[in-house]
Amino acid sequence: MTALRSLHPRDVLLGAQSAQVGLPVCDHYCGVFPRMVKSLELQRTLIREYGACVMDVTLDCEDGAPIGFELAHAHSIAELLLTNKPSDAGARVGVRVHTLDNSTLAGQSSHFKSDVDIILGAAASQVAFVMLPKVECRADVDTACALIDQVVGQQGPYSSNSLMPIHVLIESPAAVAQVNAIAAHPRVQSLSFGLMDFVSAHGGAIPASAMSAHGQFDHPLVVRAKLEIANAAHAYGKVPSHCVVTEFKDSQALSLAATQANQRFGYTRMWSIHPDQVRTIVAAFSPQLDEVAHAAQVIEAALDAHWAPVSLNQQLHDRASYRYFWQLLERAHVTGVVLPESLLPFFTVRH
Repeated sequence: MTALRSLHPRDVLLGAQSAQVGLPVCDHYCGVFPRMVKSLELQRTLIREYGACVMDVTLDCEDGAPIGFELAHAHSIAELLLTNKPSDAGARVGVRVHTLDNSTLAGQSSHFKSDVDIILGAAASQVAFVMLPKVECRADVDTACALIDQVVGQQGPYSSNSLMPIHVLIESPAAVAQVNAIAAHPRVQSLSFGLMDFVSAHGGAIPASAMSAHGQFDHPLVVRAKLEIANAAHAYGKVPSHCVVTEFKDSQALSLAATQANQRFGYTRMWSIHPDQVRTIVAAFSPQLDEVAHAAQVIEAALDAHWAPVSLNQQLHDRASYRYFWQLLERAHVTGVVLPESLLPFFTVRH
């Protein structure tokens, strides 16, 4: 590369990383121990298949732990992380802890605190992020971070300059009302929409059909919540993560829902709750080959013009459109789509 061509697009294009496109597009949830083991195996298989980590695995304490066995469940997750060491293989594993409750806020024993003490106390270096369920306001994130930081301290890759990332689950109308303040929190990396809890939080005012693969895109209150969350995430440079499709055997319904979430609602990530859903979600969130080819053509022209405006195929392009096409190439990269060899140095070396 010449000196000018070696300028990295992220340095040239203002806001080129505003949406944190580096996160995998699929977030796979599992809480039963045999399924957790199989999910970690699937994750490594997909890393080899795609050449990238296209799927996070989130080990679930909140819905995964049987009542009365919360401590044992947390210990099993800690042991699994220490045994498998996913981060050593380039894999990303998160943990969904129990919700903050009155005991937590009073400084007493709680399932949230025991999850943090047991899992992060033993295996923080193997945890890519912590998912906080049922967050209602920014203060909840502050409380959780303070307790997490007390345990994690200087372990593994985390230090005062690189603190444990936090993902937040928005599950109520009260949380939607506070979503901009939550998204603005510096520790929050991603916002997820909890469809089932959101619907049930309305006391029957939203019908059960709004929890289906098709109905969730029709009911006005659900649609409004999705749009509020996506907008807040993009406004503060966070990743909006779309909710589950429970009809896990209906691949057509899943594909349609994932495509709508990505192309109509602005989500750049989506939950999976069954291994059969992962590849469908990755495909729906991956740029098409013709899109990648066009984006590469635009960026090559921009490089040749030293980022000045260009006319390409009778269409004007400047830094606004360069930013769009660069972000498309980054999405292609994180979903394992093959990029032109001439642009690969931008994805392997940070200038």
